[in-house]
Amino acid sequence: VDEFEELARFSGIPEIERVALQHTLNIKACIRQIAKDKKRKMEKMNLVVAHLGGGISICPVKKGRLIDANNAIQEGPFSPERSGSLPMTAFLEMCTCGKYTKSFLLRRLVGEGGLVAYLGTNSADEVVQRIKEGDNYARKIYEAMAYQISKEIGAMATVLNGDVDYIVLTGGLAGSNLLTDWIKRRIEFIAPVIIYPGENEMLALARGALRVLRKEEEAKEYK
Repeated sequence: VDEFEELARFSGIPEIERVALQHTLNIKACIRQIAKDKKRKMEKMNLVVAHLGGGISICPVKKGRLIDANNAIQEGPFSPERSGSLPMTAFLEMCTCGKYTKSFLLRRLVGEGGLVAYLGTNSADEVVQRIKEGDNYARKIYEAMAYQISKEIGAMATVLNGDVDYIVLTGGLAGSNLLTDWIKRRIEFIAPVIIYPGENEMLALARGALRVLRKEEEAKEYK
């Protein structure tokens, strides 16, 4: 789903255009859920929705439209399995120094980046347990992920000119109280923070089909 505004598409060089690649199903499900919970129309609200899972998408939502987002594979905060945005000159040096294979570098970006690269695991539960057992390095890395998530949420709030009704934290990592507490401390000055733990893609698909069957919406064709 590509609802990006024009300014969101510029990357910094004309050879590369930013594209919409985010966890759309779960984000859209959260938009509908918060509209229902707050008894408001989603077309009347501005939100920042942060999907926190194996990959991370942070999306400013303007009147129901996903007008920007970090590319969940190439940009944004590091996640349990992905590197997120990197210092480009340093990464270019890694690509050209002859020490690393292309497949290794691709895995560093997606699959073996983030928590896996630093701590050898993609399990937030395992990281939290290590922190409870006194692993200060694990604590630093986990808090650094919360720090980067908070920065990206703040950046996306500026896309909405600071006019944010709610910030929503969702996805599997939203069930980690330690992580969400760190994030909330940094962002709740922007807007109230709502937490919807879990990933609801299948439920979102089912509800979308039901809305079509009830003739509440027309079926959409994505190409």
